[in-house]
Amino acid sequence: MSDATARPCVVIPCLNEERAIGALLQAVLAHCRDVIVIDDGSTDRTAEIVAALPVTLIRHRERRGKGEALRAGFREALKRGASGVLTMDGDGQHDPADIPRLLDAARRFPDALIVGARMLGRERQPNARRRANDFADWGISWGCGQPVADTQSGQRWYPRAAVELVDPGSSPGQALPAQGFVFEAAILIAASRDLRMPVVSVPIACRYDDTARHSHFRPVRDVLRITWYTFRRVVHYGSVVKSYRASHDSPPVVHDPDNRLGLSPESLPRMGDPPPAQD
Repeated sequence: MSDATARPCVVIPCLNEERAIGALLQAVLAHCRDVIVIDDGSTDRTAEIVAALPVTLIRHRERRGKGEALRAGFREALKRGASGVLTMDGDGQHDPADIPRLLDAARRFPDALIVGARMLGRERQPNARRRANDFADWGISWGCGQPVADTQSGQRWYPRAAVELVDPGSSPGQALPAQGFVFEAAILIAASRDLRMPVVSVPIACRYDDTARHSHFRPVRDVLRITWYTFRRVVHYGSVVKSYRASHDSPPVVHDPDNRLGLSPESLPRMGDPPPAQD
């Protein structure tokens, strides 16, 4: 079996992250030398800090949203022949030390999309954000036709087939029209449904710094947009009841070889053969 992570690329979208981006990139470079940063119209020193490091910087003169930033990074990674893309947020919320754990899961499950699920220390997550994420997990799992832990996490491994979903003609299905924070839900659903790609979660810690800049994610506005998009996709794919049962009658697949959750191996669901629900 070929190594699904033979040529990994880290893609980091960022907007006004001058306080966190330098240290974050230094830590990322210790694990992966191919790093693409998309500066989505920052007005602070973010671009200047990134330009001084051995990474690729793509600049948007004006803010286009996280979806367009990720698209730009994915397209650049595809041009380089990357075997897959590992995404992280630029605010320091994701720990670069978890990169080897996600890549290990990607090698163990070469055809799966890997999500760094914030299952450790959830009490540190703001209440409003946690409730919004729980609701999103309920709905987006339905859209995917399979259970997914932490559908809002930006730390993910996308196999090349999933990365190719950003443009028409390169993969089954259609290009993703979703913008902003909806894009990450859209690609998760499309990979699950159009590519029949399983999703595996790797437990990571919730990391919230009270001194960090305020999140660009708006729980009410963005969750409503994600919910409306997901509802339309559920209807589009059909088999609504079957999809709901497939996504909620069993827990998400979790890869936790270090037993960070403190659970017995027998209690964790394992990757099975049945694909996500289809028409």
